[in-house]
Amino acid sequence: MLRLEDVSVSYGRVAALSGVSLEVRPGELVSLIGANGAGKSTTLKTISGLLRPAAGRITWDGAPIAGLPPGEILRRGIAHCPEGRRVFPHLSVRENLVMGALLRRDSAGIREDLEAMYARFPRLRERAAQAAGTLSGGEQQMLAIARALMSRPRLVMFDEPSLGLAPNLVEQVFEIVQEVRRQGLMVLMVEQNALAALSLCDRAYLLETGRVVRAGTGAELLESSDVREAYLGGRAFAA
Repeated sequence: MLRLEDVSVSYGRVAALSGVSLEVRPGELVSLIGANGAGKSTTLKTISGLLRPAAGRITWDGAPIAGLPPGEILRRGIAHCPEGRRVFPHLSVRENLVMGALLRRDSAGIREDLEAMYARFPRLRERAAQAAGTLSGGEQQMLAIARALMSRPRLVMFDEPSLGLAPNLVEQVFEIVQEVRRQGLMVLMVEQNALAALSLCDRAYLLETGRVVRAGTGAELLESSDVREAYLGGRAFAA
């Protein structure tokens, strides 16, 4: 469904991605792991149209999407849940959710999905009239996920969904990510917690300095001695 072929991106004269190739197949949860600055978030921003590749090809459903405006990429079914939540702080929770459906024209469907989000995230119903900027970090993450789902995407990209959250909330967020995949959506997730990312995913890509240096199933990367040494503290884990 989603394929990147030899994609390169630069910030001025600095190469951020160099020949990145990856794919997300129907029903898959795919993880991107790597150190800070490896190019993980840049990859997601390039897919969602926030950055334009200098070279390479990005296709979705077989059609090229590189260089399309972010709104058009969202309209085609790719939603981006960004790092740091990025909720609209002065808008209410409900208004943030409605913003997630901004490109939709089915008013009845939007109302139906609002109720579905409130049912999935009861705290958001309790806070529906509250300014999003006054929510806790965990509540804002729930809102960011729900806002992304309001576009009715086929692929959701999560950028560091567990960042800055308490351990009990981290577990809850990963349960939500798994639930999204169980509902038939494709998931591409950037996650600093390599153990969690590899344990959850079907396949994973390891990025280093803007390049894919290893790819395989989550179990294969968990068993890799160099991945364990660099990202898992040298520990071995059962697949």
